Amino acid sequence: MLKGNITKSGGSRPEGHYQPPGEIFDNLPVAIYTCDHVGYITSYNQAAVKLWGRAPQIGRDLWCGSWKIFSIDGTPISLDDCPMARTLKTGIAIAGEEIIVQRPDGQQVPVRVFPTPVFDGKGIMTGASNTLIDLTEQKSSDGEKTRWASIIESSEVAIVSKTLDGIITSWNKAAEHLFGYMAEEIIGKPVLLLFPEDRLEEEVEILGKICNGEKVEHYETYRLTKTGVEIPVSLTISPIHDARGRVIGASKIVLDISKQKTYEEKLQRYTENLEIRNTIGKVISESLDIEAILQQVTDVTTQVTGAAFGAFFYNKLDEHGESYMLFTLSGAPREAFEQFGMPRNTAVFHPTFSGDEIVRMDDITKDPRYGKNHPHYGVPKGHLPVVSYLAVPVISKSGAVIGGLFYGHPEPAKFTLEHENLVAAVAIQAGIALDNAKLYEEVQKLNSKKDEFIGLASHELKTPVTSLTGYLQIISRRLSEGDVNKPFIDRAIHQVRKLSGLISDLLDVSKIETGQLPLSPTAFDLKFLVQEVIELQQYGTKSHRIVFQSDLDVLMVTADRQRLEQVIINLLSNAIKYSPVADQVNVSLSKIQGKAVLSVQDFGMGIAAEQLEHVFSRFYRVEDMAAHISGLGIGLFISREIINRHQGRLWVESQQEKGSVFHFEIPLGLPV
Repeated sequence: MLKGNITKSGGSRPEGHYQPPGEIFDNLPVAIYTCDHVGYITSYNQAAVKLWGRAPQIGRDLWCGSWKIFSIDGTPISLDDCPMARTLKTGIAIAGEEIIVQRPDGQQVPVRVFPTPVFDGKGIMTGASNTLIDLTEQKSSDGEKTRWASIIESSEVAIVSKTLDGIITSWNKAAEHLFGYMAEEIIGKPVLLLFPEDRLEEEVEILGKICNGEKVEHYETYRLTKTGVEIPVSLTISPIHDARGRVIGASKIVLDISKQKTYEEKLQRYTENLEIRNTIGKVISESLDIEAILQQVTDVTTQVTGAAFGAFFYNKLDEHGESYMLFTLSGAPREAFEQFGMPRNTAVFHPTFSGDEIVRMDDITKDPRYGKNHPHYGVPKGHLPVVSYLAVPVISKSGAVIGGLFYGHPEPAKFTLEHENLVAAVAIQAGIALDNAKLYEEVQKLNSKKDEFIGLASHELKTPVTSLTGYLQIISRRLSEGDVNKPFIDRAIHQVRKLSGLISDLLDVSKIETGQLPLSPTAFDLKFLVQEVIELQQYGTKSHRIVFQSDLDVLMVTADRQRLEQVIINLLSNAIKYSPVADQVNVSLSKIQGKAVLSVQDFGMGIAAEQLEHVFSRFYRVEDMAAHISGLGIGLFISREIINRHQGRLWVESQQEKGSVFHFEIPLGLPV
């Protein structure tokens, strides 16, 4: 019910006073009240009660229903100086003055007031009406906008806004610092000023997503500064909407990711360098070829440093004690060095060949040590031009300087500390690898001399041993069976034959090492040969029974009969020798898929799994057997070589304490 329709005692309503329609007035969302010409409140609506926080008394409260009134700066305003009082006193409307009204609970509300005088038909002021606009939301919104504007302006992150036409509309201090443009010189300009030419199409792509209301997050790209420098940035772009929700522009948060990119690039280079070092380390550690090691090191390091050329010089002096020997070269023809002679012991080269330090120069021609030596006084005419210079000594484990890695480039400042560290690390690996390779070369030379000695000694021993065997046989034939000396002569013959066998084996090893073990293939019955060898072996042993099994009547092969006999004898002898507590050896012969397969099984000590792969190595003895059983460890080595020469294979299956089975297979036909 409209409060203004009730006349309270003590009040009066002059004739002709304006009275708004009750129901409409009461339901308006805006606070409205009226006063008579004296200033007593004559009516008010519910919005006014809500605003004031109280219901004033009609005809008793003057000027305003507020508990207290303040100016916008917080200064108290007396009741008779409020906007309504001033309007009634002067008859002049006040449009939009801002004040603060305080409710009885102490809450203050910012309002904008519009007190307007009301006149009758005769022009006499009969009162006034006042409309009060609650500014709480507006002030809050304005405050929020101010706060956000302050945050944006003071942000250390570049924030930029633009229209859908790509025109820049805002530009904070961080954007000025990042791009170099002041706000006044860039606002109103196309955002494409910041785009590198090869990235102009990105604006179309980004605006397409923004127009669809999509947000673009963490878009990594490059943008241009005022000076034309490209910088890596990460963009987060959000659409700007108007009050109706329509997209009218876009705001960008621009992060400078230069440091991040630099870190990523450093990390990538570190990873690549680590891979390079590991790769080189693996390659050179697997190789014992000095030339291959040095060429690999020179090629790879020349490539990763970006050098125009790289070279390795051995630290070997000539007869004058000056020159060094070029060994490997990468990135340039060898003639580019050789036609000018080798480097000499000058001040520039001395730190490297003495192992004192690594030398890295952005411009070697400006080094005080450069160009001081006769006859060239610098680089000889026609020589590869060198400005950027890097030299790293290669030092052995013993501390001796093996040589130096040298890199050159015709442009200055091409080599970095990173290049220096990488080459230094590779040089350490190369020094170790070269030590190993030299040691291997020395071992190979000694081994070659040893093989030469074995071959020569075996050959020289063969003649006197053969003669000794002959003489002993002559003596044996001349002695009667009852002669007390005959058993000793027979034993001597047996021992000399064993010695002759060992000499023959050593001679075979020598022939195998030099690739001179000959084969004389003929066609023969392998089964007959096996039976013949078994009979011979059985005759010579009383401790074991040799059991032969084969379903074949005949097994014709084309092979070297004498060499296969040698293999079978060796396998049977080993089977008997290495099964001292057993009493049987099994032999089987079969034909499988066009191959002859022979197996010899013993029931002796067996071989540990970790030693199986070594039993065919030259001079290898199984550890548990070496102390109890004599032998040189070359029988199986020779046997495997013979079988390999027959394009076959020899292998073993074994279990400790259960025995071993040696197999070999060869094709039936070996080309003659």
